[in-house]
Amino acid sequence: MNPDCGTPPLAWTLRSARTADREVIAELRAIVMRPDLERLGRFDPHRVRQRLRDSFSAEHTSVIESDGAFTGSVTLRPGEDCHWLEHFYLDPRAQGRGLGSAVLGSLLERTDAEGAAVRLDVLQGSSARRLYERHGFTVETEDPVDVFMVRPPRTDA
Repeated sequence: MNPDCGTPPLAWTLRSARTADREVIAELRAIVMRPDLERLGRFDPHRVRQRLRDSFSAEHTSVIESDGAFTGSVTLRPGEDCHWLEHFYLDPRAQGRGLGSAVLGSLLERTDAEGAAVRLDVLQGSSARRLYERHGFTVETEDPVDVFMVRPPRTDA
């Protein structure tokens, strides 16, 4: 059981994204980001989907599945001196059940093994920021809309 909400954790798998996944991920992005974008006065139903389409990289994106069904996505894009965590979206019905933490933990184990830092951008006031902070991300810079965070690689002593 997930101690946070008393519901059993979801069993999940990651699979490599395909070009055909782009539209379902763009739609999930619009659903997940809408409340925060509306709160910030920045929601545009076309733009929220188009930004995903324009930056989609099947090569670096994984689809999160639970019980064989699409449940979310995450992109881990290599950068010059780090990896960028992008497009991390979970179906609202799967949120609050430990899935985000499990997926993020799995990705961070991989980047830690590579000795790589991870950077991300989260919207001001987003509840996702708490997840990232629990996993060791700290604020690098911020502006009225975005919070840029970083997590150095962990090494076990």
